[in-house]
Amino acid sequence: QVQLIESGGGTVQAGGSLRLSCVAHGRTAGDSAMGWFRQAPGKEREFVAAINWGGAVTYYADSVQGRFTISRDNAKNTVYLQMNSLNPEDTAVYFCVADSLGTIGRTSTTTRRWDFWGQGTQVTVSS
Repeated sequence: QVQLIESGGGTVQAGGSLRLSCVAHGRTAGDSAMGWFRQAPGKEREFVAAINWGGAVTYYADSVQGRFTISRDNAKNTVYLQMNSLNPEDTAVYFCVADSLGTIGRTSTTTRRWDFWGQGTQVTVSS
């Protein structure tokens, strides 16, 4: 079993930046692919970004490509999401995810692909 604890959410003005962190407890995070999803009020949960077990392969949603960067530090069992040039459409609860596999691909964009979910952290971008 893997427990994921997110932090770093908050309120920021449009154009600002935030960095989310997610620490994995219960197993070595370096074995798992990890990622982020988000859910805005009244909307379905959507894929944001994913990273493979070693950190060499990343994948982003079109809506965040070029603004968000996912990275990981396996020594700390932690994955990060650096979010720049934030806009009000980025407002959502952000969820950290992990799975039992180490690789990522097109299926990484689906919620059923991921085995473990964090509780979420709120990100609010004001205009």
